[in-house]
Amino acid sequence: MSEATSQSQPPAKDLIGSYFLDLWCHTSKTLAVKPETKYASEFEEEEEESPTELDTVNSSGGFSVVGPDKLSLLYPSVNLHGHDVGVAQANRAAPMKRLLYYFEIHVKNAGSKGQIAIGFTTSAFRLRRQPGWEANSYGYHGDDGMLYRGHGKGDTFGPTYTTGDTVGGGINYATQEFFFTKNGVVVGSVYKDVKGPVIPTVAVHSQNEEVTVNFGKDPFVFDLKAYEAEQRAKQQIKIDNITIPQDASYGIVRSYLQHYGYEETLKLFDIAGQSTVPPISLVPEYGFSEEDSMYALNQRRTLRQLIKSGKIDETFSTLRKWYPQTVEDDTSTICFLLHCQKFIELVRDGKLEEAIMYGRSEFEKFKKLSGFDDLVKDCAALLAYEQPSKSSVGYLLQESQRELVADAVNAMVLSTNPKLKDASLCMHSCLERLIRQVTACFLEKRSLNGDQGEAFQLSRILKSGKKG
Repeated sequence: MSEATSQSQPPAKDLIGSYFLDLWCHTSKTLAVKPETKYASEFEEEEEESPTELDTVNSSGGFSVVGPDKLSLLYPSVNLHGHDVGVAQANRAAPMKRLLYYFEIHVKNAGSKGQIAIGFTTSAFRLRRQPGWEANSYGYHGDDGMLYRGHGKGDTFGPTYTTGDTVGGGINYATQEFFFTKNGVVVGSVYKDVKGPVIPTVAVHSQNEEVTVNFGKDPFVFDLKAYEAEQRAKQQIKIDNITIPQDASYGIVRSYLQHYGYEETLKLFDIAGQSTVPPISLVPEYGFSEEDSMYALNQRRTLRQLIKSGKIDETFSTLRKWYPQTVEDDTSTICFLLHCQKFIELVRDGKLEEAIMYGRSEFEKFKKLSGFDDLVKDCAALLAYEQPSKSSVGYLLQESQRELVADAVNAMVLSTNPKLKDASLCMHSCLERLIRQVTACFLEKRSLNGDQGEAFQLSRILKSGKKG
């Protein structure tokens, strides 16, 4: 690396400090919206809005009537022409960044001809036509049981449906298929060649036909959760068929324990693997070798234990003794994180007067520095509640906040390694870099697929693996 290049890069302290400060900011915003979330992911996505009712603004004229609840559709008169269809789209498109989407209709009255249809259309669809009769639209029709997909001729698909039946339409984004159900059973599926957003759509076309729509407010007749579990099981089978060398997976887990200073667990892990795992020979990644991962392992373990025990004064004194360069600037981000944690621990212990005095003496120096003000306010807000753990800033009293500070200190100590070539490697273990890469690949795949399908979410996978 040339001298010019080296000088253009931010110092390790700034790089690491900024990362953990941003992570705290992201966590605070995420937990303010979802207080039940224990750990906030860097890749947490905003939840998409789902359809909730039928659209009464765009209509098919006077051929059909949407009920006051906006969840029922009636065809009151006699149709005179083939294009006198009563069509209603949902009030918004089906969400796309997930595995499945699904809705149902219940046929209250099949009317004189039973020309009811359920399907999906685009925003450009003409609301005088049955879904499936126009390009980029799909419809499962009740009078003939056929599936129409973009032209007037239907394909043999499933059974007809009539009064008393419940029919559903769904999207499987993993397989890129529309699927339809009748009375809780899957009728069939068809390839989804529409890449943009599609809107749940219902149509009626003969006198007295009436349907009610369920967008999920009430339980579905179809067991959507079981179907989702089945689809995920199919994905898992494909994953399980991928062979990973035992020493590779062992080495990744081992590097995680090394990176975060879990020395005792590492010893037990090595003992357990002596008889089952072949010798590991890890190639240094980007100049970060196993020797680098083992750097200051015992000291990093000690510091982590101190922080997780809430002993922040001891953490400061230990850092000054072992790694004084990490805390020599009392206005650095790492010092800010530790001062905040000290304040939080005082509130946790009910020492509110002491917390106020500590906050006044230590937070003053950070007021004029960019990026700190909102987090200081979060800490100070703990004093405003009788039960701060149940407040909007209660996340500060969770173990995850101690973990964040411990991880920041751990990374800062790793950065003092004189052999280190890239400070960014101090912030994540090999396992975390692998997860970030998988996440990026999923997002890229989704982008290439018209922004359809779910992203890789480790928290969801871990939750799905829990046994009741």
